[in-house]
Amino acid sequence: MNNIDESSSEGELIRLLLKRQSELNSLLEVTRAINKNTATPVLLQMLEVILQNYLQVGKMRFLIEKGGSYVCISKYGGEFEGNVVLHKSCAKLSKFRSPTEISAHADPVLKTYHYFIPFYHKSKALAYALIGDFNTSGEMLSNDLNFIQTLINVIVVALENKKLFRQRLQTERFQREMELAAEVQNMLIPVRLHKDAAVEIGAKYLPHQDIGGDYFDFIRLNDNEILWCIADVSGKGISAALLMANFQASLRAWATVENDLSTVIERLNQIVIKNTKGERFITMFVAKYNQQTRRLTYINAGHNPSILYANGNAVPLKLGTTMLGVFEELPFINQGEIDIEPNSLIFNYTDGLMDYELRNDEHWKDEQLIEFVINNGHISPDRFNQSIMDHLNLVIKGKPIDDITLLTLRFF
Repeated sequence: MNNIDESSSEGELIRLLLKRQSELNSLLEVTRAINKNTATPVLLQMLEVILQNYLQVGKMRFLIEKGGSYVCISKYGGEFEGNVVLHKSCAKLSKFRSPTEISAHADPVLKTYHYFIPFYHKSKALAYALIGDFNTSGEMLSNDLNFIQTLINVIVVALENKKLFRQRLQTERFQREMELAAEVQNMLIPVRLHKDAAVEIGAKYLPHQDIGGDYFDFIRLNDNEILWCIADVSGKGISAALLMANFQASLRAWATVENDLSTVIERLNQIVIKNTKGERFITMFVAKYNQQTRRLTYINAGHNPSILYANGNAVPLKLGTTMLGVFEELPFINQGEIDIEPNSLIFNYTDGLMDYELRNDEHWKDEQLIEFVINNGHISPDRFNQSIMDHLNLVIKGKPIDDITLLTLRFF
C-alpha cells in the first residue's frame, strides 16, 4: 500500500514538474515574441493557444483599459456579452487585487465564469481577465492561476510599452511638425520693416506657443503704391503654416497684377476654398495706399477692424466681407475708401490682443482700445506697439491665450 502511495505521489510530482516546465517554455516563447516586437494580434493568439491547449481553459475574456473604459481585446468560448456589459460587471469587482473565484457571484454575467483576474499598476487597473470552464483543483489550481496571472501580466506590460512607444513617436512627430511650421512661419514674417519718406512701419509678433496662425505682410507695388495685410488662419501646425505660405504667395501674385482689391479678395477666397475644402478659414485685413493721391482702399474680411487715427480721432475700419474659405462665392464685398491725412496712424492687430486670461475684474474692450489709440496715436509705430503691451500688462495683469500680432503704420 505504501508503495502505491509513494508511486502516486512521485507521479504527481513528475506531472507537476512537467507542467511547470511547459509553462516556463510558454513564457519563454511569449517573451521572445515580445522582444521581437511581434504584433499585438499575434501575442493575443499565443495567449489563447496557451490557455486552451496547455491549461484547458474553456472560456476567456481579456479586457484592457483604453481611454478611461475597458475593451475586450481577446475572447473565446461561449457567446460574447459585449464590451459594455463586461465592463459594467467587472466594475463590481474593483476591490479585488488578486485572482478571485466568482462562480457564486450574484451578477448573471460573472457567475458564468470561475475566476476574475485583475492587473494593476500602482492604484490603476490596467486590465481584467475572466476565466471560465476551468476545472483544475487542489495544488494545481493555485499554480495555474498564478501562471495565468503572470502570463497575462507579461502581455499587459508589453501592450503598455507599445502604447507608450506610440505616444512617444506621436510626440516626436508633433514636435517636429511644430518645428517645421515655425520655420515656415518665420519665412513668412518680414525680417526688415519699412520706412521711407511716405510711411513708417512697426510690428510685433508674440506667438502663444511655438507656432501660431498669425501672418502679416508689407509689399511695395510700385513707386507710388504700397499694400499691407494682417491675417489669422484657423488651426495650428504645419498644415496651417503651409496654407498661410500658399496664401502669401497668392496674395503677392494677384496684388502685383490686379489693381482692384475686391478682385484680389475673390481670388484669394477661391484659393482657400480649393486648398482646404471648407475645413479652414482665414480672417484678414488688406489695404492699398497711394502716397501720391493719399487715397487708401481697404477690405476687412472678418478680421478685427484696424483703427485709423487722425487729428485726435480714431475710427475702426470695418467695411469688407466675410471670412475667406467659408463660402465658395463671397456673399458681398464692401470696399472701404478714405483719404489719409498727414501724420495719420493705422493700427492693425489680431484677436489675441483682445483675448486675455483676466486676473482681476478689468476687462479689455474695443472701447478701451479706441481710447488707447486716441491717447497714443501721436507716437512712433514701434513705441506704440510696445506701449500697448505695457499697458495691458499693467491694467489687465493677465496673460494672452492666443497669438498676438501688432502692425502699426505712420503716414507722413
